[in-house]
Amino acid sequence: MNRNPIKHCKDCGHQVAYRLPDDGDTKPRAICTACTTVHYENPLNVVGTIPHWQGRVLLCKRNIEPRLGKWTLPAGFMELGETTAQGACRETLEEAGAQVELEGLFSVVNVARVGQVHLFYRARLLNDQFDPGHETMEARLYEEADIPWDELAFKTVAETLQRFFEDRRSGRFGFHDLAIP
Repeated sequence: MNRNPIKHCKDCGHQVAYRLPDDGDTKPRAICTACTTVHYENPLNVVGTIPHWQGRVLLCKRNIEPRLGKWTLPAGFMELGETTAQGACRETLEEAGAQVELEGLFSVVNVARVGQVHLFYRARLLNDQFDPGHETMEARLYEEADIPWDELAFKTVAETLQRFFEDRRSGRFGFHDLAIP
């Protein structure tokens, strides 16, 4: 799966060709035709939270594409130099202006077709005051019965929320390893 195929070597600038490396690797890689540097293409990590407060869950209405105007959990791409937990907290602060205390990793959602892995943490909101950033039109707390299921931005969010509410009803939160086709 090549989202943005590498065309030129990052080391010497020559063209790359996709072929099997000489080291026995079984996947075609972007290999420089001049210096033979192998350029690995790896999945992107998306990190976020399921912020909750007094039985309600915080959702953010997107002010950016993709899925402008749709609802999502606060999440985004992990940055270099941060842990998944740090990234999840940063994204929650940036998108919702919300302070949270993480309660543990809840779901890992593999989306192989787009080269992403989404990691969501359960997170207790420290208060019900929000100050959404520029990527968010509105941040709002929802009861389970009022979740705008048809207006959710991403299947990863819907799957994670469904499992969150199922676990909450059972009285026991587990860990969920999911794959989205």
